[in-house]
Amino acid sequence: IVFIDLAVAQIAGLGVIVADRLGYEPQGIAVQIAALAAALAGALLLNWTDKRWPEVQEAIIGVTFILAANAAILLMAADPHGAEHLKDLLVGQILWADTGRLAIVAVLYAVILAFWFGVGERVGRISESWHARFYILFAFAVTASVQLVGVYLVFTTLIVPALATRSFGRWRLASGYLLSVIAYTAGLGLSLASDLPPGPLIVCCMTALGLVVLLLTSQRPARI
Repeated sequence: IVFIDLAVAQIAGLGVIVADRLGYEPQGIAVQIAALAAALAGALLLNWTDKRWPEVQEAIIGVTFILAANAAILLMAADPHGAEHLKDLLVGQILWADTGRLAIVAVLYAVILAFWFGVGERVGRISESWHARFYILFAFAVTASVQLVGVYLVFTTLIVPALATRSFGRWRLASGYLLSVIAYTAGLGLSLASDLPPGPLIVCCMTALGLVVLLLTSQRPARI
C-alpha cells in the first residue's frame, strides 16, 4: 500500500504539533513520545482497518491523511508562527540536524533493519502476525524520519527509489540506495549553491532522477 507512509508520517507530525501546543520543548523527550505515540496509534488503527475493511483500505488511508493534515492546520491556526511550524513539518530542517540526533536515528534504523532482515526472514513477511509488526516498525521509522527531513521527503524517499528500480531484480535494493544518495547529494549541493530550501530540492532531484531511471530501464511494449 503506497500511501501508508504518507498517512503515518502526517499523524506523527500531528503528534509533534499537539506536544508543541501543550508547551513542550521542540526537541524534548515529550515531543518524541507524543510523535511516536501518535504514529503507533495511527499505524495500529490502519492495521485494524486493513483486516476489517480490506477492500476500502486505500480510501481509509487517504481519509486518515486528510484528517490528520487538517487537524494540524486547525491546531496551528491561532499560532503566529503556525505557518513556519507547518512548513518545517512538511519540508523539514535537514541542514540543522545535529550529530547527536543523527546518531540516535542511525541506531534506530539499524535495529529496524536487523529486525526486518532477521526476524522477518524467519517468520515470513506475508503472515498475519508479521503484518502487524510491519505497521509498528513503520511507525518507529517514520516518527524518527519526519522530524529530520519532513513529511514530503520521507514519502519521496520511500516511494521513488522503489518505483524507479522495480525492474532491477537482485540489484534493486542497492540501486535504490544509490539513487537516493545521488539525489540527496545533488539536492544538498543545489541548496548550498542557490540558498533554496534543501528538502524541496532533494524531492525534485530524486523525482527527476527516478523518472530518468524508470524511462531508461522500462521495457518497451511489444509492437503488434
